[in-house]
Amino acid sequence: MPAVKKRPLTTPDLVLLSLLAERPMHGYQANLELERRQVRDWAGVSRPQVYYSRVFSTTARGRTALADALERQEWATERDRPPFLTWLALSWQARPGIFQQQLRRRQDFLEKELAREEATLKGIRNETGHRYHEAVWMVRLAIDQLRTELRWARNLSREVHRRAPARHPKYASDERG
Repeated sequence: MPAVKKRPLTTPDLVLLSLLAERPMHGYQANLELERRQVRDWAGVSRPQVYYSRVFSTTARGRTALADALERQEWATERDRPPFLTWLALSWQARPGIFQQQLRRRQDFLEKELAREEATLKGIRNETGHRYHEAVWMVRLAIDQLRTELRWARNLSREVHRRAPARHPKYASDERG
């Protein structure tokens, strides 16, 4: 009989294991806690991934698997690929006026997210009682990233009128292919 290949724990698996390491809870309770902590903002855990009727708790083996998974190199070396960057790369093919429209939408979204994350940070600080907690650091990073992208988007809005096709001879002759 062939050996069963062990699949690596997914991000949703790790989030749920970490939550259950705090205390056992029903799937419904876990979902409420994930919503309260706004986990879906930073980890792709869907409601169906958390079972509703049973009580879950971690075992020593589960805690070991969680600890082992947290030592994987890719946590520190992988790079996000935000959908907006893909859109930006392809935007030269958009209809006239759409670039500015989408850029404005992105700015509006970033402003709303920034306000929401700032409110979240205030709530986390009230809950933890100090600023040296993983949740505080995480949300502060998210806020810094939002502020950076918002500043970048505002600058781009001022220079979008200078947008031009590539000048390299190989591409300039047939840019719209």
